[in-house]
Amino acid sequence: MRAWFARGVEAPEDRALPPRVEAVLDDTVRAYWTARERQHVRDVYAGVRIKKFPEDLRMMEHLMWLSRSQVVVELGTHFGGSALWFRDRLRALAGYGRVPRDVRVVTLDLRQDKARAALLAADPSYEDGITLLEGDITDPETALRARAAFPEGARCLVVEDTLHTYGTTAAALRNFAPLVPVGGFFVVEDGIVDVPELRPPDMPGGVLPAVRDWLAGPDGADFRQRRDLERYGLTCHVGGWLERVRQGPA
Repeated sequence: MRAWFARGVEAPEDRALPPRVEAVLDDTVRAYWTARERQHVRDVYAGVRIKKFPEDLRMMEHLMWLSRSQVVVELGTHFGGSALWFRDRLRALAGYGRVPRDVRVVTLDLRQDKARAALLAADPSYEDGITLLEGDITDPETALRARAAFPEGARCLVVEDTLHTYGTTAAALRNFAPLVPVGGFFVVEDGIVDVPELRPPDMPGGVLPAVRDWLAGPDGADFRQRRDLERYGLTCHVGGWLERVRQGPA
């Protein structure tokens, strides 16, 4: 049995869309996964590269709503497409009265030249809701700089999308998890680097061991791993959905 949908004819404007993935029903789930993984690195939002599965974005939107996040702290800006997406979702939450209107995305990377150019082209007023910070997430001072950009009293969601190694994942958790309030979430992206059947080429891994060790230690004692949030059938972030369930000692 071949794909269940008709292929159709691609219109010229469809060239701005991500590549098509066919659901070939006599292929394996792994083949479909591989095709989707190749597709998502070429996806865009508002004309800017975003590189995230739609299923994962949808779950993050749920978590932003549930946790009343007024701020998203993004570790790893890349081209800035996800920063735009997070900002627009926060504005939607504010429009429904779920959070105050003073929403903000604080997005960090070592260099922001490419993101700054891409965001400026997509939205010349992007700075109204997006703060670009340059810094090393392994430096605790970088987390303090991120926190200083929050509106007063704002709750946040943290999304970690850096090198996906043990060292960077552990540092991100150690330095930025303290920003997450009780009932809030920290999303460690791309745990698939530690799943042999799903690992993209040339990815060293270390994400899941870092999450495991952090949760087992004193710093992670106030969080729980929410594997039940991997509920759309496809996710890049296996083992990475973490919720703060209590406030530890200051």
